[in-house]
Amino acid sequence: MALGTATAAYELRFDSGRICLDLLATTHPLERLDSVAVLRAWITGSGLVPAGTGLAHADPSWIVGFHELRSLIGQLVPGGLAPEGRPYDLALARVNETARAAPPAPRAVTCEDGTLVRELDGPPQCAALLGAVARDVVELLTDPVARAGLRQCEGDNCPLVYLDSSRGRRRRWCSSEVCGNRERVARHRRRAALART
Repeated sequence: MALGTATAAYELRFDSGRICLDLLATTHPLERLDSVAVLRAWITGSGLVPAGTGLAHADPSWIVGFHELRSLIGQLVPGGLAPEGRPYDLALARVNETARAAPPAPRAVTCEDGTLVRELDGPPQCAALLGAVARDVVELLTDPVARAGLRQCEGDNCPLVYLDSSRGRRRRWCSSEVCGNRERVARHRRRAALART
C-alpha cells in the first residue's frame, strides 16, 4: 500500500480486547495509520467516539500524536508480559502525562423514535482522544487480572499482543480468522505433504 492511501476498513483490526492494544496492532504487518482518513476510521471503529461523530477537524498532527502514543504502548506492553524486561520509566511517565487530558464529554440525545443515543458534547480534540487511549494503557497495566491475560500471538511472525478473555484462557492467536486460519492451513499442508511421501 502506498503512503497516503486510505486503508480499507477491513484492514483495521479491533479484536485485541483493549483500545490500546488495537492501536498497537495498527503497525502489523505494515503501517495502517498512514492518512488522516484512516485515523478517523480507526478512532470511530475503536469506539473512542460514537459513530457519526464529526472528525473533519482532524489534521496530520493527529497522526503524529497517535504514532507517538503507539510507540510508548509498544515499550510498555511487552514489559507487562515480562516485568523484568527493559526499563520503561520514561515511557510510563509520558503515558501518565497523556492520560491527564480530560476525556471527550458525552451526552444523551433523544432520537426521533424516542430512544437515547450517545453523542459528544462537541468535536473531540486530539489530546482528549489520546488521553482516553492512555487511560486504557494505565488501566491495563495496573489491573493484575487484565495484565495476567496479556498474550503474545502464537502465529508465525506475528508480534501482536491481545487480552485473552476466552473461557479457560486458551486463546492462541490475535485473531482466529487471520493467524489461526494461517496456522490451520499450514498444518493441513504439512499433513498433506506427509501423506504424499
